[in-house]
Amino acid sequence: MSKDFLASVKERRTFYGLSKETVISNERIQEIVNEAVKHTPSSFNSQSARVVVLFGDQSDKLWNITKETLRKIVPADSFAPTEERINSFGSGSGTALFFEDQTVIENLQTQFAAYADNFPIWSNQSSGMLQFVIWTALEQEGLGASLQHYNPLINDEVAQTWGLPSQWKLLAQMPFGKPTFTPGDKEFQPLEDRVKFFQ
Repeated sequence: MSKDFLASVKERRTFYGLSKETVISNERIQEIVNEAVKHTPSSFNSQSARVVVLFGDQSDKLWNITKETLRKIVPADSFAPTEERINSFGSGSGTALFFEDQTVIENLQTQFAAYADNFPIWSNQSSGMLQFVIWTALEQEGLGASLQHYNPLINDEVAQTWGLPSQWKLLAQMPFGKPTFTPGDKEFQPLEDRVKFFQ
């Protein structure tokens, strides 16, 4: 089992080339996300993670919002590469949005004041684990994905467009779809410079 898990970790990659072609059903994606949200650990079992999955036209709407938001702040004469990148994210079949419920975090800060400064940090760490779990699980099903961060620029419009609670803080966006190319080999820094063992 450990070998299978580590193989999945090793195989997970960043895919920028995506298509809308169906690989698995939306219902299967919903199952993966539900299981990941339910079982990914969180500090004090706070379960502060919130996920919104946008399929098809709803995902397209997100990336149009992102593109038009950036158009207002990126100089027109250098906007073409930005537009191309955003269009590549919108070329997939869906997008997962990752949030943390600030009400949960603030309540923990009140209940456990000695750890108040740590709860936002632990919240981000838990969200990172959840993002990785979903990313890896989707790839095992034949989907490609990448992780993007256009927050906080798009936070308010995302909340307004989909009627989300104001206390849900957007942390990341994960476009996914059928991969259209295979990423190149990764380069790794020497492990002896990154890991220490003491016995």
